[in-house]
Amino acid sequence: MNQVRLMKPYISFDEVEADFRGVFESGMFTRGQHVEAFRKELASFTGARHVHLATSATTALWVCLKLLEVGPGDEVVVSDFSFPATANVVEDLGATPVFADVSRETYNMLPETLEPLLTPRTKAVIFVDALGNPSGVHAISDLCRRRGIPLIEDAACAIGSAEAGQRCGAIADLTCLSFHPRKLLSTGEGGAITTDNDEWARWLDVKLAHGARGMKGPGLDFVDYGYNFRLPELQAVMGRKQLAKLDGIVDERSRIRDRYRERLEPMGFQAQGVGPGVRYNVQSLVFSVPDGQSRNDLIAALKERGIESTLGTYALSATTYYTRRYGVSNPNASWLEANTITLPCYEGVDVHLVCEAIGSCLAAG
Repeated sequence: MNQVRLMKPYISFDEVEADFRGVFESGMFTRGQHVEAFRKELASFTGARHVHLATSATTALWVCLKLLEVGPGDEVVVSDFSFPATANVVEDLGATPVFADVSRETYNMLPETLEPLLTPRTKAVIFVDALGNPSGVHAISDLCRRRGIPLIEDAACAIGSAEAGQRCGAIADLTCLSFHPRKLLSTGEGGAITTDNDEWARWLDVKLAHGARGMKGPGLDFVDYGYNFRLPELQAVMGRKQLAKLDGIVDERSRIRDRYRERLEPMGFQAQGVGPGVRYNVQSLVFSVPDGQSRNDLIAALKERGIESTLGTYALSATTYYTRRYGVSNPNASWLEANTITLPCYEGVDVHLVCEAIGSCLAAG
């Protein structure tokens, strides 16, 4: 059994037991008071006008592309350093994902890597807050606004992060959040869509309710076809408890990151860069390894010492499927996939133990 886990949840059963009991007693396992309260609290927290809950960030992204009527013949530019879901939703709708290379410092899409890829076929841009870091999202938003292209922010990792005083969820035209177990706010699975666009919010109201709007006699009035991507009541309870303490969690993770940097940067590790005016939630604590050091060997050596670690994330264009499909190669994204490592970060993690183990691994070659 691992001595040091990569991540631990920021919630305990004791925190939710009373509310869980209340849900069971009420029998309202879906569309209850906690779901509606969670929506309102997310809107207040992010500063977004509208919030719609979903089963995951993947379904949230897919719905946003459906809203924008993305389909065959269209292109959607996506950050090339992300989890494959970012591109998969584009591919699923018959459109073409166009992979924009990223900065080796922030791991994010840049205006200079995005602009040459924009064509008359570009239907949307998906900016990924890589590992929770929103650095540069305003610059991309400004470019998209000038070009009249909708911007979707894949903020799956970025709840609690901000740039220039605006939280993720209130910057892009549409923002998608995740509540997966690896995230700072976890409901097991789950997600959300935020937007300030009233017309889009009305579309989401209907589409995420099986196409229903209001009543028709004793039943619902189905004015369109739609979907069921609901977040259940019990999961909303979990989300509310964590949202109430999220700023404190972000502060703590920032302090942990600083402690790692003090120990690891003298060894040649380089932390993910953060731009000016950015509040970074440190969803994943990621470093590039020293020159000449095999990242894979380091992960294996740490595992032998009982310490979990993993790669940063993926160069989407370099995955087997997308390489065969499109044959694109982006040097920075590929370098980051090969040379970044995610280290344990959570309340009570033994930073000294992890860094001592890393030093021992490096010394052993």
